[in-house]
Amino acid sequence: MKRIVFLLLMMPLLLEAQTHYESTIHVGGKAGTTLSKVNFNPSVKQTMVPGFTAGAMFRYVEEKNFGLVAELNIAQRGWKEAYDGTDYSYSHTFTYLELPIMTHIFFGNEHVKGFFNLGPELNVMLGDGVSSNYDYKNAAGMDYFNQNARHIEQLTMKVKNKLDYGICAGAGMELNLNAKQSLLLEGRFYYGLTDVFPNHKTDIFSSSNSMTISLSLGYFYRLK
Repeated sequence: MKRIVFLLLMMPLLLEAQTHYESTIHVGGKAGTTLSKVNFNPSVKQTMVPGFTAGAMFRYVEEKNFGLVAELNIAQRGWKEAYDGTDYSYSHTFTYLELPIMTHIFFGNEHVKGFFNLGPELNVMLGDGVSSNYDYKNAAGMDYFNQNARHIEQLTMKVKNKLDYGICAGAGMELNLNAKQSLLLEGRFYYGLTDVFPNHKTDIFSSSNSMTISLSLGYFYRLK
């Protein structure tokens, strides 16, 4: 009888020991490519402009299928004007320092895992630049722009907000090379909640937030 009572008293501890998951800490790096645009309102004819992204990653896993991921990245965003039937070219690129902090949900086995990341992202613009094959500062005097009634204000407009924040979400696969090292491939979507350009009632554009799709290859090393 005493043995049965002892086992009943010890059962919660035994169950806890069976379900306990050892926390892990990983550090690593990533690099990849981006495709981005700016959501102007009124709309501007454009296509997504390619860029690059690279940075450092930190991951803390406390539960069996749940953790936290933080990154510090350099990434390019912007937009490219679409000029149908002409040889004109114009793109405006912004370079950002990114700090995403995301919930990390994963599943799979000890060799291959799938995962989802979701969370807020804070960004600081480090610089911007324009690439064009025509005199975009004097576009108002060019027949093409007058005949097609295009918006041209954005071509020379100065950036208003160098601080940007938004929501990012990603999904990918992770391949464990051994007990310490792994490779991962992730696709991610970012939607900015801050307008890049002025948005007062007297301004041309009421909104100008950024949207970015990225694909990156990363490497993690387990510290703990």
